[in-house]
Order: sequence, then structure tokens, then C-alpha cells
Amino acid sequence: MQSIEQMKVSLRPVTTEDEAFLYELYKTTRAEEMAHVPWNDEQREAFLKMQFSAQQTHYSTYYKGASHDIILFGEQPVGRLYVAREEDGIRILDITILPEHRNKGLGTPLIKELMAEAVHARLPLSIYVEFYNPSHRLFDRLGFSKVKDDGFNHLLEWKSKDEG
Repeated sequence: MQSIEQMKVSLRPVTTEDEAFLYELYKTTRAEEMAHVPWNDEQREAFLKMQFSAQQTHYSTYYKGASHDIILFGEQPVGRLYVAREEDGIRILDITILPEHRNKGLGTPLIKELMAEAVHARLPLSIYVEFYNPSHRLFDRLGFSKVKDDGFNHLLEWKSKDEG
């Protein structure tokens, strides 16, 4: 049996077989919010399915060339990473890891790989993060700076020192 240190974090492209996993993963991002709405289980489920579908449609419509990958820890799917590579920058559209795998350092190597890609391409790396999202600490540690605040989301950006 492999130890946690021996297991690798890797990516593989999303397939149609991942739909159920992606939906369950999405639900974890809305769990706290859903705990406070006065809806029954069927209403919550209908809302979450509608929102998940809208999000998937948005990503596929506005970021046609984006990569959509499943994050694997060993062989186990534990999250998703969606990235749009555009002329003016590399944008992390979404990075989400299952709650039981958060805060274990799984996302850091993936973001560092994107930082290296941004250096090579001489482009900034950015992500929108809700102002209350605890992942702010990770992006702060990695040197991202807030460049925009719309009252709900912060646009965080990282540039290599060479880029200025």
C-alpha cells in the first residue's frame, strides 16, 4: 500500500463518464449556502442541477478552448481544474477539490505548474475567487495579488518578477 507521500497528484481530461462526479463535486461548493435556504431536498436538488448545468454551459460557451481536467490523487478523482489559455493571460476558471482532500497540498503543485507555464508564455495567471473563499490563503502564499473587486469576487493575478 502506498503512503500519501508516494501518491501523485495528476490530471486527466474530463470525459462524459465524469458527469456524476463533477455534479457531486459542484454540490460541495454550495453545501454551506444550501444549508441556509428554506427549501426541501427536491427543491435544493433541482436548484443545484440547474446551477451546475448553467455553469457547465457558461464555461463551454465563453471558454471554448479551455482545458477541463479531473484532478487525481493516485488513481482517485478528487477534484477538477478548468483553465483557459488566452492571448492576454492564463485564467484558472475553476479549481475545486473534494472537502475531505482540501488543505493537504494537492492544489499547490497544480497551480505552481500553471505559474511555470505563465512564466514560459510571459503571461499573467489569474483567477476569480469569492471574497469569503478560504482558498485566498493559498493564492496569497503563492504571491497572487488582488487586482479587481466587484463586491463579491476578487480577481487575483500572479505575474513573474520578469513580467513586472
